[in-house]
Amino acid sequence: MRVLVLGGTGSIGSAVLSEFLAAGHDVLALARSERSATLMEARGAKILRGDIRNPAGWVLSVPEIDAVIHAATDFSNQMDAIDRRLLDALLPMLGAMPRRVRLVYTGGCWLYGETGARIATETTPFDPLPAFEWSVPTIGRVLAAPEIDALIIHPAMVYTHDGGVFSSFVEDARTGGPITIVGGEHVHWPLVHADDLAVLYRLALERGVAGASYNGAAVAGLLVGSIVRSIARRFGLAAPELRTVRANTIAAEKGEWARGYALDQRMSGDKARRELGWRPAHGDPLRELAEPG
Repeated sequence: MRVLVLGGTGSIGSAVLSEFLAAGHDVLALARSERSATLMEARGAKILRGDIRNPAGWVLSVPEIDAVIHAATDFSNQMDAIDRRLLDALLPMLGAMPRRVRLVYTGGCWLYGETGARIATETTPFDPLPAFEWSVPTIGRVLAAPEIDALIIHPAMVYTHDGGVFSSFVEDARTGGPITIVGGEHVHWPLVHADDLAVLYRLALERGVAGASYNGAAVAGLLVGSIVRSIARRFGLAAPELRTVRANTIAAEKGEWARGYALDQRMSGDKARRELGWRPAHGDPLRELAEPG
């Protein structure tokens, strides 16, 4: 298939780009900068120059495609307006394609809010953070759009060995200083490795039923304290010093969206395993994180 990837240099989109290219799909990637274009072109993608913040400048240049992977966001206080304008331009363009186009849209675990001991599934009602309230009606709009066949992926907290949601932990541990965590050691995070999540996007595109939603969680929930200590062991820190900050503090520093780091959550990926045959390869993050790179 010819697939347009939005957000191809992000933590999700970068892995999606690699997975789709490896599977033999023809990938067209939106690039805002020369640097992004060079990086994605070197990996084998064709490049469409443009910015999600100005869709009118590129949507009419999109060639005939079979699918779109929307994994782009800028985590600013304009997230909702940017996405709304993007869909305003994108959906009619996709509807004019000769063949019906699939759109895989990205939601997220933070839309379920604090779950505590409960495990969120695709039937769990949304309880989003205020910064992401806009995303719920937007998902409804995408699923109801008559122009396309839409599917939704709700990623868990996305990590790699040295990056993703663990970037700050790794950097703190590498420098030997206190490791900053949000909310406390008791907070659980549902997890998925970026490479496993990319496989889920591909399977959803290739096998998923239009209108379906899938939670991308390889591990339902791990304690942040356990995650941090595993990373610390990799750098020889047997008893790391932990610095806990409140949700209000991280929100003031990064934006209201960052309150999500303090959510105590668990989320199931069983539907994707059952319906799509998804088999995450990274099922033991604590062991992996303690190992050298």
